[in-house]
Amino acid sequence: SEGLLRSDSIPEVGEDAAATVSMAETLTEEERDELRKELAKVEEEIQTLSQVLAAKEKHLAEIKRKLGINSLQELKQNITKSWQDVTSTTAYKRTSETLSQAGQKASAAFSSVGSVITKKFEDVRNSPTFKSFEEKVENFKSKVGGSKPAGGDFGEVLNSAANASATETIAEQTEEETH
Repeated sequence: SEGLLRSDSIPEVGEDAAATVSMAETLTEEERDELRKELAKVEEEIQTLSQVLAAKEKHLAEIKRKLGINSLQELKQNITKSWQDVTSTTAYKRTSETLSQAGQKASAAFSSVGSVITKKFEDVRNSPTFKSFEEKVENFKSKVGGSKPAGGDFGEVLNSAANASATETIAEQTEEETH
């Protein structure tokens, strides 16, 4: 039986094999008997605890069945709890704060782009080139005269300007022919 005990105590990786063997050799027969009894006792306790655990699990399943709790509901509860655990972590809070700030910065950027475009358009309207263009359009409108009230839409203004220049051209050609 001495050989059996030695083969049971195979050293783990990194453990000193010589120390393990010498420890088994230094045990008296009395100590070995004690250890064998303890070994049997611990194995029996493990067996009993396994049976108790199995009985408890069976009882738990029976209670859940009576309450109508099925595994799908449990899964949903576990997912909800897991999500709550995730949302309460510091990393999640930092990430959501960062994303929120990024969103605020993006919307601020978009609104400033809009105001820049508006400002640019105002600058264009106030530029001398645009003003002289407006004056020319006004001159065309006055030459055409007509029944349309001042301040028509831009398309109407352009049309009447084109008509006015066409009328001028025809009038000049007619003058040349008569001379």
